[in-house]
Amino acid sequence: MAMKKLLLLLKPFAVSPQPSQTHPQVLHFLNNRNKVHHDSINFCQEILQKKSVEWKAVHRNDLTQPINDVDLVVTIGGDGTLLQASHFIDDKIPVLGVNSDPTRIDEVEKFSGEFDATRSTGHLCAATVENFEQVLDGILEGRIAPSELTRVMISVNAQRLSTYALNDILVAHPCPASLSRFSFRITKEGQPCSPPVNCRSSGLRVSTAAGSTAAMLSAGGFPMPILSRDLQYMVREPISPTAVSDSMHGLIKHDEKMNATWTCRKGVIYIDGSHINYTIQDGDIIEISSKAPSLNVFLPHYLLQLGKM
Repeated sequence: MAMKKLLLLLKPFAVSPQPSQTHPQVLHFLNNRNKVHHDSINFCQEILQKKSVEWKAVHRNDLTQPINDVDLVVTIGGDGTLLQASHFIDDKIPVLGVNSDPTRIDEVEKFSGEFDATRSTGHLCAATVENFEQVLDGILEGRIAPSELTRVMISVNAQRLSTYALNDILVAHPCPASLSRFSFRITKEGQPCSPPVNCRSSGLRVSTAAGSTAAMLSAGGFPMPILSRDLQYMVREPISPTAVSDSMHGLIKHDEKMNATWTCRKGVIYIDGSHINYTIQDGDIIEISSKAPSLNVFLPHYLLQLGKM
């Protein structure tokens, strides 16, 4: 399919701190990040002006409606911008992520004793300004194909939530210091394939393969092949007598579902971070599966190679 209409989704510029309140080196670093991001946007727009495509640019914070009537979405920022785009896209429009401000290893090492000089990871971004035109030409000419990334579908009391998670979901009490109580079991075709597990913990996290290298990995999970259709779950900080049980961490296969019952007065389902959340209450039944429409993403070559190992 020829791609004629593109949407450029832009990460907003950060607000610079007051010079009097910030160490000069930190202030210079933050201002440089803004400049690099600004230059990346200008560079990508200049490239697009040379192509036989129609395009428009939108800041991601101004995105409120599902994205339609375009053939490709190009996000310029990092994984956060691509994640935000994914919440407004079905399985028909592919996404290309451009990391506008990649982390510089030498810079991180230079300032390691003073401040965190990490920039953008861009784990899912296939392009930077260094190769944007090359990758874009490959897409427009049909030489590069997108990959299907699994997303999480969530239902509460049989009502499907409108947002799918590309990275992960966290089900927890709204107060991080409060106890989360819930039970869950894995089912297949409506039949249980695991015993019920009763939990007292700080919550339940479920990640996709794409999100398995984020919070899930930090919590002790394992990285999954990027194209895996399974989900990984982990009970966070369990304090029940079954805390050592294998059932506290495992996989929800692509043909399985997790059915969880929330037994606290308050609760929240956080989707891909803290910005999108749904409140739940005592007795609510949550169904979690990988049945959501996939997201078509042009992935970095190294991620696809890792997926084959």
